[in-house]
Amino acid sequence: MDNTSGVGVIDKAALVLDALEAGPTTLAQLVASTGLARPTVHRLALALAHPRLVGRDIQGRFVLGGRLVELASAAGEDRLIAAAGPVLLNLRDATGESAQLFRRQGDRRVCVASAERPVGLRDTIPVGTQLSMKAGSAAQCLLAWEDHDRLLKGLEDARFTPTVLAGARGRGWAQSLGEREAGVASVSAPVRGPSGRVIAAVSISGPMERLTRQPGRIHAEVVSDAARQLTAAVAKGADCPVPPPRPARTAAPGRAFTRAVGPGEEGGPARTGGPVPPRRSCVPVRRAARCSTCRARTRTVPTGRPSSPRPGPRSVSARTACSAGGGSPPAPRVPR
Repeated sequence: MDNTSGVGVIDKAALVLDALEAGPTTLAQLVASTGLARPTVHRLALALAHPRLVGRDIQGRFVLGGRLVELASAAGEDRLIAAAGPVLLNLRDATGESAQLFRRQGDRRVCVASAERPVGLRDTIPVGTQLSMKAGSAAQCLLAWEDHDRLLKGLEDARFTPTVLAGARGRGWAQSLGEREAGVASVSAPVRGPSGRVIAAVSISGPMERLTRQPGRIHAEVVSDAARQLTAAVAKGADCPVPPPRPARTAAPGRAFTRAVGPGEEGGPARTGGPVPPRRSCVPVRRAARCSTCRARTRTVPTGRPSSPRPGPRSVSARTACSAGGGSPPAPRVPR
């Protein structure tokens, strides 16, 4: 499926924004991701920075700009957060633990939705809280499916190891025991966007005494199911609506939309030897005589607009056409 708009600069700018969806990106990584020339990528990134569609982090890497967040909020297009509310409530009720949804922003992960356990000892993470990408099961999910360079960068000073991330990729979910905070356990699963890229992580967290030292064995299935629900919600919202097919036109009684099939034409009688007979022309027109045999309106095929590519006369009178078809000439039109 061709997703290009036909406007080169727009398509190239879209490639740059798509590449930045994965997180902070250097100029060299942008060039490799988009396949564009280095001067073109640099020029586009700087141009997109003026309306704040692209920004820079403290290390000088390119990131998605704050204007995109403002536009998404104004348009109400954040389907993930809209769908997260009921899914997190069901997850909290099913597990009895606090549920959260995290998104990655640079070197941090941000809680964008949560459903807290109403009573008892709980791990409270309010919406807007920024946590490290170096610890926790949600950080593992947000990092495990990154490309090789980002993966190596994320593992620097992390509380988890490459083996832990490989296990998360193989299982499809991650767990942590006291990584982010002592005595706190968590289970997370990745939420994917329409392109298949991991865009968020849904989690539950609580005291290790309740979740045990193997929380994934107890809650991995229900957490993964919540992640699949959010993935389906995002994919459904991104689908372009397909307009219903237009109903077929039907002819009114006594009328036809196309001319009658003549001899030698597809679907018509076989042509015999001899000169090519003129064709019948029963295309409905206004102010035309009726054939006394077929009672259909007839007209003269206009000169200069042959209705068939085959050689022959380019204009046939109604009288000749009807006579050739075996009927009698049409009666002259009587003025009213």
